[in-house]
Amino acid sequence: MNLEEKEISYTTTNSYATLNTLTDKTKNVWFVCHGMGYLSRYFLRYFDGLNKDENYIIAPQAQSKYYSSPKFKHVGASWLTKENTDKETENVMRNLDAVLTAEALPKNINLIVLGYSQGVSIASRFVARRKLVCTQLVLHSGGLPKELKAEDFAFSNAKVSMIYGTEDEYLNEERITHETTRAKELFGDRLHIIPFEGKHVVNVALINGLV
Repeated sequence: MNLEEKEISYTTTNSYATLNTLTDKTKNVWFVCHGMGYLSRYFLRYFDGLNKDENYIIAPQAQSKYYSSPKFKHVGASWLTKENTDKETENVMRNLDAVLTAEALPKNINLIVLGYSQGVSIASRFVARRKLVCTQLVLHSGGLPKELKAEDFAFSNAKVSMIYGTEDEYLNEERITHETTRAKELFGDRLHIIPFEGKHVVNVALINGLV
């Protein structure tokens, strides 16, 4: 079989969602990357408890959408798979670039970058690859990409919070040890490890407590 896989480039359109309004009263802008199976507009519900005048939340949308239930009623989305990961990662990065360009954020804003579950790999890669200056990087219940190194974050003084549930069904002691060790290697003294009693869920109380 004379099979050849080729590449093309083309322009595509994607959505993203925001919560609250960016005004002179805004103190914090959150750039939040959802987990697998989410749509950005639903992921924003977890941030509704933040002060609406002081917090503006931007949720990019993963491009790859699919039906997530047997009855084909609900739609979810995924950022990446193991297929052609390097190329797809750069597509995701350009997606996030476009969101920030469209938002045209003020330079003096307090930027918080958060990833949940699969979104941890996206948020950490975006900060590292784009040298994105933020005040906080929040890694919630997800794994750090293998290719990232401490020097990728040497430019940053951001506080890093690693949040996970002690009863997370996707974690065991070996995985927890591996991920916390990796995080310490990457972020050193800037890392704050915050376990909580719970499963693989977004911990709204801890998120609200970050500000």
